Amino acid sequence: MKSSGMENKAHARTLVITILQCLIGTVAVWALLSLIAWSLGYWQAWAFAPVFVIPMILSGYYYALKEPELLERRKVKWKSFTTRQKKYMAYTYTVELCLFVFPAVDHRFGWSHLPEAVSICGLVLILAANVIWIVSKRENPFAGAGITVYEGHRLIKTGPYAVLRHPNYAADTLWVLGIPLALGSWWGLLLVLLLVPAQVTMIFDEERFLAKNLPGYTDYLKEVRFRLIPRIW
Repeated sequence: MKSSGMENKAHARTLVITILQCLIGTVAVWALLSLIAWSLGYWQAWAFAPVFVIPMILSGYYYALKEPELLERRKVKWKSFTTRQKKYMAYTYTVELCLFVFPAVDHRFGWSHLPEAVSICGLVLILAANVIWIVSKRENPFAGAGITVYEGHRLIKTGPYAVLRHPNYAADTLWVLGIPLALGSWWGLLLVLLLVPAQVTMIFDEERFLAKNLPGYTDYLKEVRFRLIPRIW
């Protein structure tokens, strides 16, 4: 009973911290975007901040409770990455940072004028990406941050993995497409194009690695033909 009470208190404390993180993170993202845009009337920043921050933090809270091993695998352990993976991560993070900054600059100088409905569609894409991440990671607890095979690693080909080889990458694509649209920038979509070659390269690298090191993966490549987009690629 005493142990159960301590666990409940720990969970309650973690929940309070998570809520505070949601609030602080939302305010911080909104403030940064509004500052760069130099406008308190940048409504896209008001809408984007909670949609971007809250699902990310709440999913982290869920994994901490239900899938702590997955959360550990998702940590970016820079020293364990190959040189190629380090270059990919550094390049990807740099472009993604620009994805946040550039639309606010775009708004400040009035280069793009997106209909409100398009920005709302961008928010929907971000939410859809989060849903796909949660579903695919629940199905595959071995989806770590790097390209590797873990102890006890087994091939997952159920759920979204029965349709696409890389549902997490598919969610990444929706996410990066959603950001510039949600923030009201047509020009921001050009930055998305910069991410495509890196993503495709890493997909091929991952498939080659898993085909050599994960039993059954070669047969899985024949069973599931599509990587990111059903019926297309």
